[in-house]
Amino acid sequence: MEVDYIVVGIGIAGISFCEQLRTNNKSFVVFDNASQQSSTVAGGLYNPVVLKRFTSVWKSEEQLEIALPLYASIERRLGVKLDYKIPVYRKFASLEEQNDWFAASDKPLLSKHLSASIIRNENDAIDAPFGFGEVLKTGRVDVKTMLEVYKTDLLKNNLLIESVFDYDELIIETVNIKYHNIVAKNIVFAEGFGIKENPFFKQLPLNPAKGELITIHAPDLKIDYVLKAGVFLIPLGEDLYIIGATYEWKDLSNKVTNEAKEELLSKLKKLINSPFKVVSQVAGVRPTVKDRRPLVGQHSIYENMYVLNGLGTRGVMIGPYVARQLYNFIEKGIPLEKEIDIKRFE
Repeated sequence: MEVDYIVVGIGIAGISFCEQLRTNNKSFVVFDNASQQSSTVAGGLYNPVVLKRFTSVWKSEEQLEIALPLYASIERRLGVKLDYKIPVYRKFASLEEQNDWFAASDKPLLSKHLSASIIRNENDAIDAPFGFGEVLKTGRVDVKTMLEVYKTDLLKNNLLIESVFDYDELIIETVNIKYHNIVAKNIVFAEGFGIKENPFFKQLPLNPAKGELITIHAPDLKIDYVLKAGVFLIPLGEDLYIIGATYEWKDLSNKVTNEAKEELLSKLKKLINSPFKVVSQVAGVRPTVKDRRPLVGQHSIYENMYVLNGLGTRGVMIGPYVARQLYNFIEKGIPLEKEIDIKRFE
């Protein structure tokens, strides 16, 4: 088999890069062993505002201009609904927070994203005496469904090999990369936390953070917006809600823990006062970076080897943005932004 690219990993980063390859009529094959679950457990929110500090997310406008059309393209091609437009409400804990919100909404970068009106709470199931602020132009990508249908489509077209990628079997030549019976012009590693096992890029300063989510059934809650108040509460329909997320820096397994469950339930009970039942819990390890910028670039020795990683907690926004940058760097020689280029750590 001869292809333009081998892509290792098919989470949000891998899908984003594969879409660049499809758009530009490049041939590829994907390796994935389902060992990394950070994309699987992603809440999938796209939100241009850091709600803890009322500040703008880095490059949010540019990211959304690329990300939303990409998800719409996948929806059309695979006949599935992925992008759900839904407002995000930030619960105010005090009058001071209300004032901080108004001050932020006057700033040029935030004025188009922060509503200047306070929304009164009229839901008896939620404790919010100071009301909410609404973030505009927000939504949720159903990442779990996207991964499932994307993998199914790759398998149908013989483009996905579900096995562990053996780095020792990789033969690197001046012009080509060879792996078993595959000859490729380039290889892109988009493995998430799995990069720690990658001998070519394991030196990169990835700071993995385990996250856990629970899903609850709460028939009396009846909200049709995402609520941020210590935790995110994301409606899924049919009275189901995702509650998340936790951060754990030592236990980097994909196993769920009772400690995380109790942490989320403790925060949830301070927010709502309606009965609910926990129906599921999931865990995964996020590929985060200390400077909160992704890891994108070319290997220092092997010119046809690249990395796309470190999307952190905002993968659905930043993944398509950096995937396009990497593609343009490889195929068009357009330099990467210094903020994302792995050369910043050399």
